[in-house]
Amino acid sequence: MAEVILENVVKKFGEHTIVKNINLEVKDKEFAILVGPSGCGKTTTLRMIAGLEEITSGKIYIDGKVINNVLPKDRDIAMVFQNYALYPHMKVYDNMAFGLKIRGYSKFEIEQRVREASQILSIEHLLDRYPKELSGGQRQRVAVGRAIVRKPKVFLFDEPLSNLDAKLRVQMRAELKKIHEKLQTTIIYVTHDQVEGMTMGDKICVMKDGIIQQIDSPMKLYDTPKNKFVAGFIGSPPMNFVNVMVEKDNNDILVDEGTFKLKLPESFKPRLEKYVGKKVILGIRPENMYDKLFYSGTVKEGSVITLTVDLIEPMGSEIYLHLSSGKNNFVLRADPHNTAKPNQIIEIVVNLDKLHLFDIDTEETII
Repeated sequence: MAEVILENVVKKFGEHTIVKNINLEVKDKEFAILVGPSGCGKTTTLRMIAGLEEITSGKIYIDGKVINNVLPKDRDIAMVFQNYALYPHMKVYDNMAFGLKIRGYSKFEIEQRVREASQILSIEHLLDRYPKELSGGQRQRVAVGRAIVRKPKVFLFDEPLSNLDAKLRVQMRAELKKIHEKLQTTIIYVTHDQVEGMTMGDKICVMKDGIIQQIDSPMKLYDTPKNKFVAGFIGSPPMNFVNVMVEKDNNDILVDEGTFKLKLPESFKPRLEKYVGKKVILGIRPENMYDKLFYSGTVKEGSVITLTVDLIEPMGSEIYLHLSSGKNNFVLRADPHNTAKPNQIIEIVVNLDKLHLFDIDTEETII
């Protein structure tokens, strides 16, 4: 069982605490993602698991054993770095074989493992080339292959796709997912790209300022974020946020943005009663707003708002409409055949059941 557990792990550099008392459990064969903005502590966390950084306090377990004082080479992990870290003077075969040679594996075993890994990654034809003769994607495959031949208990990936172009990143995401399914091993993967996390991970750990904000499956993070930060970090384009006043009109609960009001569903009432007369943060995802002219669903009472088109951003398969209420700005994800024009005033239908509301002081989720 290659389970990885972090228990109250803290990392300080001098007076600065970079990782703040985090607890994380990655189960055997799980593909776990550490995601968050630059400087949030995710790479430092990965390096502590690898043994490349000493932990200040807490415990790290691999396979049920505390490995705080175990040397990196004895932790039975393999790490793939952002910059590939290939030996430029060695051919691909020797790059992949090097770690096995210094561990004393037989020539036959090395040959077998390198050939097996190269077949999985479709790089058999590259084994006789030097790194300088490879493209970025090919170098990344070699770096992954060098990790695979080790057959470690745990794979650690530190932003391995960030140096690749957009098309190749998409391709490599699929490749890494396939490799995980083939090898059935434990992977911990660091990225600042939430799209990578959403498409690849079984479990995503969202970090900010050295603190874990939420650990959940991709869709639970998307549907039920625990706070405003997670809600805004997960999803592309990001969630729209505006400050609104909670009001009661007879038996209805409304939110007032200043230029429009939305009538909230009955199911929201119990959690909003104590916020009547107070400000909260309203969150609306771009995909939960619709140009009324192209909307074929049922339009609920109190779900239509009027906004002005500021900018149109064609994306090929869809269009992003940048809108303004005169007080706040919004992004709406529209059909590519949408005919809206800049400066046009249009009616927008909001999916009331998909609204998110956050406490204005704590930024914790209300709904």
